[in-house]
Amino acid sequence: MNSLMNTLAELKLTSMNIPHIKLTDLVDIAVVAYLIYKIVTWIKDTRAWTLFKGILVIFIVSAIAFFLQLNTLLWIFSNTISVGIIAVIVVFQPELRKALEQLGRGHIFSSFLIFEDPKEKEKLNTNTIEAVIKSVDQMSSVKTGALIVFEQEIKLGEHEQTGITIDAAVTSQLLLNIFEHNTPLHDGAVIIKNNRIAAATCYLPLTESQDLSKDLGTRHRAAIGVSEVSDAIVVIVSEETGAISVVKGGTLTRNIEVEIVRNMLMSTSKKKNGKNKLVLWKGRHHNE
Repeated sequence: MNSLMNTLAELKLTSMNIPHIKLTDLVDIAVVAYLIYKIVTWIKDTRAWTLFKGILVIFIVSAIAFFLQLNTLLWIFSNTISVGIIAVIVVFQPELRKALEQLGRGHIFSSFLIFEDPKEKEKLNTNTIEAVIKSVDQMSSVKTGALIVFEQEIKLGEHEQTGITIDAAVTSQLLLNIFEHNTPLHDGAVIIKNNRIAAATCYLPLTESQDLSKDLGTRHRAAIGVSEVSDAIVVIVSEETGAISVVKGGTLTRNIEVEIVRNMLMSTSKKKNGKNKLVLWKGRHHNE
């Protein structure tokens, strides 16, 4: 018993004072716990999860080295920690970018704070929706492959630049001509923004998910990929089967009727309430 008390005394555990916990401390703990939870959920379904577990192993080894006073290992860890932090940022760059995009996509501040002129962004109107639905229905019946991306709040400028600028009104005839077999513009995606066809033959990022069905082709993987990095809505027509699919938020809905596609697009065309928002806009605002 005496030896146990002596050990506790050496570790200063016999005279420990219980700290006084304030409300701010509880808030601090809750915020940190929430951040850790979000980080884990962001990376658990990515390749970074394996790397994250490797980093945990390194920390465990360093803790063991500290308690066992393994000086050589401690020297290595202490002299490589600064380089290790930079290495972690480089290795986790795609995941960090995705996390920041999701943070910026959140609605905590966007409900009252925007950074552009609201007049720049037009809501999806009925004429555009009906033109797309008509063309999709016809392409589905003759098995013409198509990939149509509707830009939402997150801009797709970097993907738009990979294609050929069109900047034309959305009509079913134009969409049918673009995706017609053996035409210069049929390969790639069409991006629609502000009720106009902004560009065609655009290249989109392919999803890295390994849980997709093996019968999904490049169009479907590209549609899922762009929806994972943006809030875009993507309509796909399969060239093999003529089946119509819609992707939103990384979720693929396959083999649906055109009426369901119309309802989904109509639901996104509802104008968001722009009142009581603080507009931070580059340049000087002119009243019209």
